Amino acid sequence: MTFSTFARALVLGLSLAFGACAQQAETAAGGRAEAGLEQLTIDTANGPVRLSVEIADDDQERARGLMFRESLADDRGMLFHFQEPEMASFWMRNTPLSLDIIFIGVDGRILNIADHTEPYSEAGIPAAGLTRGVLEIRAGRAEALGIRPGDRVRHRIFPR
Repeated sequence: MTFSTFARALVLGLSLAFGACAQQAETAAGGRAEAGLEQLTIDTANGPVRLSVEIADDDQERARGLMFRESLADDRGMLFHFQEPEMASFWMRNTPLSLDIIFIGVDGRILNIADHTEPYSEAGIPAAGLTRGVLEIRAGRAEALGIRPGDRVRHRIFPR
């Protein structure tokens, strides 16, 4: 590599790094959502609850879910998207965190909530009906945020 090629590569690398730092600063200042996260809103009796969620929308992502995670922030979760509605059932295999598992019907309404699930359990945790999505959040958050069956979940995967 010649010096001028090296210098151009260095300038390009620094420009890309500066752009990434600027994007991170914008996110930290309340700009766009962080990479890989999408916004989800739940309309509760206490008002809207906003969460940043990871999307698990293929077989591999859904199979892994939140396995092996040691922590989950108060405003974070994982949304499992089923392209075809199904009678979903979850378990806590390899999951050290206790979670609230929120089953969401095809119309975007919460069907049922399994709260404070048992870490590492292989017992099935079923939905109360056909689901389009399942939201996992840290244990106790659903109650703390006033999330109840019948509440409406607003996200791109649910019809309006």
